[in-house]
Amino acid sequence: MAAEFSWRDRPVFVTGATGLLGGWLVQALLARGARVIGLVRDSVPRSRLVSEGLIDRIDVVWGDVTDYYCVERALAEYEVERVFHLAAQTIVGIGNRWPLSTFETNVRGTWNVLEASRRQPTVRSMVVASSDKAYGDQERLPYEESAPLQGRHPYDVSKSAADLIAQAYWTSFGLRVAITRCGNLFGGGDLNWNRLVPGTIRSVLRGSAPVIRSNGRLIRDYVYVEDAVDAYLAVAEALVENDGVAGQAVNISYGEPQSVIDLVTRILGRMGRSDLAPTILDEASNEIVDQYLDATRARKLLGWSPRVALDEGLTRTIAWYRNLLAADR
Repeated sequence: MAAEFSWRDRPVFVTGATGLLGGWLVQALLARGARVIGLVRDSVPRSRLVSEGLIDRIDVVWGDVTDYYCVERALAEYEVERVFHLAAQTIVGIGNRWPLSTFETNVRGTWNVLEASRRQPTVRSMVVASSDKAYGDQERLPYEESAPLQGRHPYDVSKSAADLIAQAYWTSFGLRVAITRCGNLFGGGDLNWNRLVPGTIRSVLRGSAPVIRSNGRLIRDYVYVEDAVDAYLAVAEALVENDGVAGQAVNISYGEPQSVIDLVTRILGRMGRSDLAPTILDEASNEIVDQYLDATRARKLLGWSPRVALDEGLTRTIAWYRNLLAADR
């Protein structure tokens, strides 16, 4: 990693700035003195970007990653040097019900940002958010970065395709791009209530039993969002000089796979409501059964390791939602 690299005054473009990861990444970049340009599609008043005043400290471009000329104009006019492409349709269920929007945002949106970055002489590097879902369903666990990308369902396919397109831009055009493949992110600021962590916390705060859409036995990785931000910044900094990172993917994981029911039980315990037995619907479809990552490359190549333990991350997350929902009363 280039120890001398500084974010100060560097123009950095962030797509998906109102999302869970986007809000925390913008905050971290501002703390390091970067000039942040955020691409914002929808007004999301309760997002961290807006509710915590971060939006007032960045340059906002109102637009969509599916609009190529909007992306190209933003990169050109703000003379962007570094790009973090986080924008995506991130919900598996929406991908199943509405695959077209998922493919448009996740695939077309990614090639638009890649192509616009390739064409701008000021852009030095780009980090693309892929996902553990890009691997699809595999017999060998945990997933290593060398595993084939073989998504089969709409959301998984969209991430496999976007991931491969990003790799092509390094191999074919020399764009200094790296890909991150995270486990399931959690933390304050996730407003997708059908996700397990925020949905469970909200149910408990309202005194009702949490709902599990699956049978509760699915195995997943969970990564606290501030640890993910550390990893994203480490990838971007390594891209400055390290050719071993360019064109490569990096898994980001605690290495502590949990079943859905086990994670819900942990949350209930930390909220003092172990008496609330979850309602198990067992109606999830097109879901991979067991999925978790090997993050050895991130540890060896980037020197990254989680700072926040799983239980501490859950405690911080619960506190954030407690404050958010208290304001609704």
